[in-house]
Amino acid sequence: MDHRIAIIGLGYVGLPLAVEFGKKYPVVGFDINAARISELRSFSDRTLETSPEDLKAATMLSFTTNPEDLKTCNTYIVTVPTPVDAYNRPDITLLLKASATVGSLINKGDIVIYESTVYPGATEEDCVPVIEKASGLKYNRDFFCGYSPERINPGDKAHRLVNIRKVTSGSTHEAARIVDGLYGSIIVAGTHCAPSIKVAEAAKVIENAQRDINIAFVNELAMIFSRMGIRTNDVLEAARTKWNFLPFSPGLVGGHCIGVDPYYLTHKAEGLGYIPQVILAGRRINDGMGRYVATQLIKMMVKKRLRITETKILVLGITFKENCPDIRNSKVIDVIEQLKDFDCRVDVYDPIADAAEVRHEYGIDIITSPSGLTCRYEGIMAAVAHDAFRNLDLDKIKANECVVYDVKNFIPDANGSL
Repeated sequence: MDHRIAIIGLGYVGLPLAVEFGKKYPVVGFDINAARISELRSFSDRTLETSPEDLKAATMLSFTTNPEDLKTCNTYIVTVPTPVDAYNRPDITLLLKASATVGSLINKGDIVIYESTVYPGATEEDCVPVIEKASGLKYNRDFFCGYSPERINPGDKAHRLVNIRKVTSGSTHEAARIVDGLYGSIIVAGTHCAPSIKVAEAAKVIENAQRDINIAFVNELAMIFSRMGIRTNDVLEAARTKWNFLPFSPGLVGGHCIGVDPYYLTHKAEGLGYIPQVILAGRRINDGMGRYVATQLIKMMVKKRLRITETKILVLGITFKENCPDIRNSKVIDVIEQLKDFDCRVDVYDPIADAAEVRHEYGIDIITSPSGLTCRYEGIMAAVAHDAFRNLDLDKIKANECVVYDVKNFIPDANGSL
């Protein structure tokens, strides 16, 4: 098949994909965000996942906000976000809108591939009917589908798109062969062709559900060891000397994958009449960790007889993980809100996060620098382990008897840690 590719959605998943395909195939990258398209045309990526050199190397890649520019394509890859709503229910609104857009464009013989995380069955049960309705074409007769779950790890410079093995699938044997061959042409680590789209969808959600459960386990251990008066990190270092001990660490579990994907799996399970026990228990623990660490900081301040009401507390980091500007579903906001519930005055410092995005998403104005301020902090919450924080001179901003609580165990002289 002579691929002419459209990538729909140019975020953390879509842009690296567009760049790699754009080195070998004609690719049109589509996004509804005009500012995003403008910056990409200037070889700039605010997500920091793709360098200017990478963008320039993709000589067959163009960008657009106009769906009409996709009409010459015959392979459509959908990489839009699939979050959960305020009640932790899957929100596939953007996925269905993207499917309708594709349906208005495709022709006979075209292939539509989804990379967005979904519950098993969503591609064929939810998306395909939308394409059929918009196009007037018949699934597996006039057009075909594939599913190849994204495995992007934002901020990770070692595990990149091309050196992470890719799962592929197709709606027919021939479609599966074409989809697998397409990804195999850019993925150095190789591919694994799943026997069906539903299997590939299920593989994606259990990858992150497994990590979520394991992190919930060590988070629960951290709460137990805190009551015992021993450091969780010391216990884990000792346990890791056994060859088959799994090296998970406690922390805040947010973002658009681990903190979201388990809800897609449980949603499908509940629809089939099964109420998951282990998965939801892990989610409850991890969803409560922001409030837990904030309360731990307050308890430590109380023990030092520090004033709580109107006290100044500095939170270091608001992104969902270290060295990554992504603030979606960051659990640091739970820490901040809990501290504010104690009537604390909270400053947030994060040199990597986009201040305008933080203001829009959370209504918080992050400070430009914690140094040189006339006030000093009675409490410091090290929430995200950005490299930029490792050289901060905290002594300059600490008040007397200041409590430093380190969620990620990267500040050597912290008073407390998770």
